[in-house]
Amino acid sequence: MLGELELVIDAKATLGEGPCWDSKKQLLYWVDILGKKVHIYNPITNKNKEIFVGQMVGSVVPSKSGNVILALENGFHWLNPDTEELQAIYDPESHLQDNRFNDGKCDPAGRFWAGTTDSVGISGEGVLYCLDADLTVKKKLEQVSTSNGLAWSPNHTYMYFIDTPTRKVVRFDYDVHTGHITNPQDVIVIPKEEGLPDGMPIDEEGMLWIAHWGGSKVSRWNPVNGEQLLTIPIPALYVTSCTFGGSDLNELYITTARMHSTDSSAGGVFRIKMNIRGCPTYQFNG
Repeated sequence: MLGELELVIDAKATLGEGPCWDSKKQLLYWVDILGKKVHIYNPITNKNKEIFVGQMVGSVVPSKSGNVILALENGFHWLNPDTEELQAIYDPESHLQDNRFNDGKCDPAGRFWAGTTDSVGISGEGVLYCLDADLTVKKKLEQVSTSNGLAWSPNHTYMYFIDTPTRKVVRFDYDVHTGHITNPQDVIVIPKEEGLPDGMPIDEEGMLWIAHWGGSKVSRWNPVNGEQLLTIPIPALYVTSCTFGGSDLNELYITTARMHSTDSSAGGVFRIKMNIRGCPTYQFNG
């Protein structure tokens, strides 16, 4: 079922996170939150470009404009990946000095969802926001501690969300036309001994792939019955997120963190070939 796990970028990132595949350009975007860098990896040339953005960066997504959108310490920003020019859009939490943006993704309609966390990550001071194509920002969930994994079902009827300290994946009924989410249901609980759930994509069969912070692995889950289907061990304790990439969306890219770790490959990006395809990374519609 699986190929061989390989370390493709030995980046030694302090807090590697937020991998995102750009199908149009066949590039992998990812971030080092504490290193304050956006990374752009080209698997054809095996080159990894670093862009220092001067503030903690939680997530990056491609936009149909050709730029990328970032969720930074100080709100939403455009980034031109060629000129490296940064342009502010809006900071919904300019009054909260301890908060920063964390994980984020675009939904099937091209809205950018990203959530915040404070410096401790357990206080419930965070919010999940949605940036629409017209650059208006709406609050979607409040009293979030560490906003993390986001995914939408292949038929666009459900949204899945992880607030890391809860150790749960919550499923919402999702309206692709309006972006409304309703009817939260707990569908997966990660056992304590397996670490904490972090980033999360979804495959074309509707199964979720969860990165285990402190658990040295990625696991595949069925959100219908809460069953764990598969585990991929990763030689780094702090596994932060993963995404499907490659021309057939059958390669899983996995980010890790070097902080608090002695693993030699920690902070690197790994890749493993699968016999299943992921759902595409949606781009921002603005």
